[in-house]
Amino acid sequence: MFVTLTVAQYKGSKMIFGFLSMAVFRILLFLNKHGMSFYKLMGTGKNGTFDIRPDLNQWAYLWVWKSESDYQKFLEISWISKYLNKFADDVFTIYLSPKQSHGFWDGKQPFESNLNTAFEENEPIVVLTRATIKLNKANSFWKNVPEIAQNFSKNEGFIYSIGTGEVPFLKQATLSIWKNENSMKAFAYHKKQHAEVIKKTRQNKWYSEELFARFSLLGYSGKLPDSISKYH
Repeated sequence: MFVTLTVAQYKGSKMIFGFLSMAVFRILLFLNKHGMSFYKLMGTGKNGTFDIRPDLNQWAYLWVWKSESDYQKFLEISWISKYLNKFADDVFTIYLSPKQSHGFWDGKQPFESNLNTAFEENEPIVVLTRATIKLNKANSFWKNVPEIAQNFSKNEGFIYSIGTGEVPFLKQATLSIWKNENSMKAFAYHKKQHAEVIKKTRQNKWYSEELFARFSLLGYSGKLPDSISKYH
């Protein structure tokens, strides 16, 4: 299994092509999935995590491939690849291999189920969390998110994050990259603000569905964000 997250920026007058990609790509994938076993087409937030404010210039495409060769063939022949090359101003892709995963995304397990492979001591780690927020809990959820969003990038070992969403306010996901597993755990389990939100999530039962996955970072391509470029 080979996983890619492609992030595309459509600036200025090209912003409309970001919106259109949500519909155009869905039609093209309905006709030919190019070896994909799962995909999500998503908007993004402003702060690199769950965010109520959308970034209308930036869109994200998560694709799960049966093999890396399927992805390479997609780059060569797909109209989606041609669309990105023609209309997007900046595009970069993160290459991932799933190591740990549990939970569901729209009733499916997009990554191999029951994964539980250990990470090397200094191996970079990529974390994906996603959730469907209950409609009657949305107001409570969004009141608690801003504090984490404001301080997310200030944590030791943090490299990059992006917040995405399929449905505004209700279906949200965050992908983050860390220098190693210890730095990720220090934020996730030992930062007071984040730990409190995790506790509230369980107590208040904000989510009707959630998924948590960890990946090995295989590499990147395209024009990288500054935070990733600095790390390299």
